[in-house]
Amino acid sequence: MVAMWFVVGLGNPGAEYAQSRHNAGFRLVEIWAETLASQVQITQPPVWQTMKKIQAEVCKLDDWVFLKPQTFMNASGSAIRAALDYFSQFNHQSLAAQQKILSQVMVIHDDLDLEFGTAKLQFGKGPKIHNGLLSIYQHLGTQDFWHVRIGIDGRGGKRQVPAKTYVLQSWTVEEQLAWQKLPPQWLESWSARLK
Repeated sequence: MVAMWFVVGLGNPGAEYAQSRHNAGFRLVEIWAETLASQVQITQPPVWQTMKKIQAEVCKLDDWVFLKPQTFMNASGSAIRAALDYFSQFNHQSLAAQQKILSQVMVIHDDLDLEFGTAKLQFGKGPKIHNGLLSIYQHLGTQDFWHVRIGIDGRGGKRQVPAKTYVLQSWTVEEQLAWQKLPPQWLESWSARLK
């Protein structure tokens, strides 16, 4: 079996959520796929296909599978488990083989524990509270995969806007401009670390 990387961006489907902070995972997984496509010299933009069987939009490039679950954030685990079963026969693997597969899973998600403009790549560690990740932990039975934590907290220590409201708000103009510069720096750093 060929080793594959699974890069999952968490978010909510639908136009009303497309520009929300909660969709940082969707946004970064698209940028990552575009970056990889240019590195392997694919001249056309990556193609995302809806796979109803796994409830996700999928872009496959070489040994990389990029996913955007279409289940809504808090039910992401079912789509990720279905994708692993589909692409790597996860449910038919030994425990050791499952652990190997999980070591090549990266889940990109928004993180209110981190300031806007920061990001962390950590194995087996996510934020204190994130319902999308809780769903994944339940469906995979573990936290032992890569967490790509994208800081979205731009409230400057002021917690006047409740978290649930804040994550569903759209990015500010300043945040939009910062997003044009930040992902290339992050991807370069993570690529070096994962080699």
